[in-house]
Order: sequence, then C-alpha cells, then structure tokens
Amino acid sequence: MARDFLHPFVKAALIHEGWVITHDPYELKVGGVDMEIDLGAECIIAAEQQGQKVAIEVKSFLTGTSAISEFHRALGQFINYRLALRAEEPDRVLYLAIPLKTFNTFFQLDFTKSAVDESNINLLIYNPNNQGELRWIPEIILK
Repeated sequence: MARDFLHPFVKAALIHEGWVITHDPYELKVGGVDMEIDLGAECIIAAEQQGQKVAIEVKSFLTGTSAISEFHRALGQFINYRLALRAEEPDRVLYLAIPLKTFNTFFQLDFTKSAVDESNINLLIYNPNNQGELRWIPEIILK
C-alpha cells in the first residue's frame, strides 16, 4: 500500500513526543480482508501502567485532487480501520492525522465539522513546518 509522503514526518513527530512506534505499518486481517493502517504507537508513562495505544492513518490532503475527494477516501478508510481495530485490538484508539493548514481551512467548514462529529473521528493535527507540534482531538490524556 502506498504511504503518504508526510508519513516519515508524522512518525518522527510521534517519537519526538515520547511515543514508541510499534507498527509501521499496522497490518490487520479481519473477516478475510487485509488492511494496513500507517502507524501503531504506544506511550508508557511508568512501568506499572499499561499506557496508551494508538493507530494513526496519515493524510496530507496535498495530492492534487479535491479536498472533498480526499476527505471521502480518508473517512471511508477511518471507518473501516476503526471497525477492524474493534475486532482485533479494541484498546487501541484510531486517529486520522492531517496537516495543520488543512485543519485550519477545510476542516473548519460546517460540512466537514459535521461529518467529523457525526462519524466520531479522532484527529491528530501535525505541522509539517514544526516537528514538535502535534495536537490531539480529543486530547490524549496519559495517566
């Protein structure tokens, strides 16, 4: 499966934030269907705590196609991957990683915000110009 060209950036930003990359890609086989989510990561705060597990699908929204076409594809993938994770690893939370510019423009449109809310999409906003800048919606709370 082709990787988004900003995949290495998001991976490096996660590592910079203290996450351990456990899967690259995160391969799933559910109901006879093979799938690949871009990344799997864990953040363990203390040895006695289990920590937080996430899976992240990276999108750049810069492929030259329309933003709505990219959004349709990303939304469909997210819903399928979330269903697969519920079956295989229900404690791993799925996030859709999108660039800050796309979040500040396309994802602020009423339609897009409604679709994200209705579909219960978790977002990871990354800034390609600043590796240390990640924003989680909903926020990741590490215990």
